[in-house]
Amino acid sequence: MLARKGLLPDGFLLTRLAEDQNQPNRCRSKCQRPRFITKTGSCNVAHKNIREQGRFLQDVFTTMVDLKWQHSLLIFTSAFLCSWMLFAMIWWLVAFAHGDLKPRDLDSDPGPVPCVTAIHSFTSAFLFSIEVQVTIGFGGRMVTEECPVAIVVLIIQNILGLIINAVMLGCVFMKTAQANRRAETLIFSRNAVIAPRNGRPTFMFRVGDLRKSMIISATVQLQVIRRTVTAEGEVIPVCQLDIQVENPLRSNGIFLVSPLIISHTIERGSPLYELSAQSLASEDLEIIVILEGVVETTGISMQARTSYIPEEILWGRRFVSIITEEDGRHCVDYSKFGNTVPVRMSSLSAKELDQTRGVQEGGAEANLQGWGLVRAGRGGFRRGGRACTSSAPHPWYAQSEKPEPEAELKGQKKTVRLEVIGPKAQEEDLGDISN
Repeated sequence: MLARKGLLPDGFLLTRLAEDQNQPNRCRSKCQRPRFITKTGSCNVAHKNIREQGRFLQDVFTTMVDLKWQHSLLIFTSAFLCSWMLFAMIWWLVAFAHGDLKPRDLDSDPGPVPCVTAIHSFTSAFLFSIEVQVTIGFGGRMVTEECPVAIVVLIIQNILGLIINAVMLGCVFMKTAQANRRAETLIFSRNAVIAPRNGRPTFMFRVGDLRKSMIISATVQLQVIRRTVTAEGEVIPVCQLDIQVENPLRSNGIFLVSPLIISHTIERGSPLYELSAQSLASEDLEIIVILEGVVETTGISMQARTSYIPEEILWGRRFVSIITEEDGRHCVDYSKFGNTVPVRMSSLSAKELDQTRGVQEGGAEANLQGWGLVRAGRGGFRRGGRACTSSAPHPWYAQSEKPEPEAELKGQKKTVRLEVIGPKAQEEDLGDISN
């Protein structure tokens, strides 16, 4: 149930300033670890000593889109100026070859018909080049039928001008409609937390969308990047491991209609299985969060990224509720988006908790192996030499059942612990068992 307005205790309504004061001082005293993904989602990797720089020119369009705005505008302006200057030189040469630049007295000697009217210098040729390429006709200069070469140059300049316009406008459109622009309105909590949920330690962080237009088919992926060493002694500086996000549908899809808390249960097989409160500060890992989806308004695929280093993971804290009900609507208070409160939690890792609390369950499974070798019984199935019921096993934190009374065997007797899984007639048939 959503918490109604005014029903939350004052201790839960923390401000962001109070959250900063509760942060441990270790993150301020220690040097900031280098990270692969910054909090804004950009890649924090510098590429050096690239010898094959020509590969970037093979895909000019992508290279221009990836450039910064100042560089793109510089290329945009330079492309038009260079084309205008080039064709201005060509028009001037055409007029010079035809003799249109010679001074004449138009009243006494009008001379032959010029290739382009009203061209008397390079400046007038440059103005005519601009008029042709940007389709501006002032009416003073025009191409005549005297020179076929001038007609060919006019056609070439028009075609080249259309190509430059298409490429430049396409680059500007792609830069303004890039997917990372939509990611600016997707926010992640500055810190992640590890707190118990349903009896298991759980890694959690919060994500929200500030726009009313939704992200279609949104999916969340978690990866752990850490430095590992193989059995042969090889050092792998970047080892990526996927983390399963908790979802009943066994998929990473989410419905981002309101801010959500994305969780990952730390259990056997998780990369965080051996992480404890004491070892968290010394761990050299980085948890990368990737949110992908399709923008509802434009249909363009987008991706938002962030990361959490050990200094940004809070042990034994959970997020406060930020959704309330007001006037029949769900309201989200983004001022408490990253606020957390402390909870009671053991400082042991999930592996240590399983070892300490799962001893009784492990002993019960060992006692069932003798019965599985004799008969699986009704309602059970064989797996690994023991009888397993079709129901799910009890969790490690559940109380183990009391052991059944031991049955003494005739002759040279051996004590075997039996599980009552069939009718009483089946138990009587298995009364005598010899070694």
